[in-house]
Amino acid sequence: MNILITGSKGQLGSEFRELAPQYPQHQFFLTDVDELDITHSEKVYKFMKSNKIECVVNCAGYTQVDQAEDDKPGATLLNSTATKYLAEASSRVGALLIHISTDYVFEGKNFKPYTESDTANPKSIYGKTKLDGEIEVMFNAKRAIIIRTSWLYSSFGNNFVKTILEKGKTEKELKVIYDQIGTPTYARDLAKVILEIIPKVPSKVRGEIYNFSNEGVASWYDFAKAILEIKGLNCKASPILTKEFPQTALRPQYSVLNKNRIKKEYGVEIPYWRDSLKECLAKL
Repeated sequence: MNILITGSKGQLGSEFRELAPQYPQHQFFLTDVDELDITHSEKVYKFMKSNKIECVVNCAGYTQVDQAEDDKPGATLLNSTATKYLAEASSRVGALLIHISTDYVFEGKNFKPYTESDTANPKSIYGKTKLDGEIEVMFNAKRAIIIRTSWLYSSFGNNFVKTILEKGKTEKELKVIYDQIGTPTYARDLAKVILEIIPKVPSKVRGEIYNFSNEGVASWYDFAKAILEIKGLNCKASPILTKEFPQTALRPQYSVLNKNRIKKEYGVEIPYWRDSLKECLAKL
């Protein structure tokens, strides 16, 4: 199968790049803005048509959550408009679209794991533009699934894990939020699951939503403490409240995802977050 990966220099896209040689049955077109600018509709269509693309995995997005509050046009362009172009082009060439979304589409006041059918009510520009992107997929892609994930990290790119590692080497104490609850997700696990389910996606599927994160529950404090402990760093993590750590954008206070649907329909087995963290940290 000819598979187009957008945003291939980001965390998730880079995991696909590294995994690609393990899937010789597929031809991967690993693109970023230099190879394919997804904010230009006709360029997207021409690229997909000329390369006979059969599946698109959209890993591209505007992910600077706080910055998006002051740059709504930029966030809208990448998270919504470009997604629309990918959806339209995939329909024109008959390709499957797998679109990556986020737990930030939720308000975060559910206090039980969110299912795919729970009402989305984002409180940030980032969350709102990602939800708009989901809607574009539902309206414009003839064959597509949406995968919502949370707290993504990787050995590639910039992320929470790398920030904690860097600061943990030079500082004696790190203050980390403990009243935001979710699940860290190793981007490599998500990439593997996507590659596993691509051949299993039904021919008639339109805008179906699935949740995927690693198993378990953690606060950002728990996450940071685990990073420091696993790497044996002589740095203390201290819990603080969200209100003690000023952030421009509102975050969901609770955004644990219920993964029953993807496990049931695709037979997916999901690792525990701390086990996957150990695997990632071994590479850093």
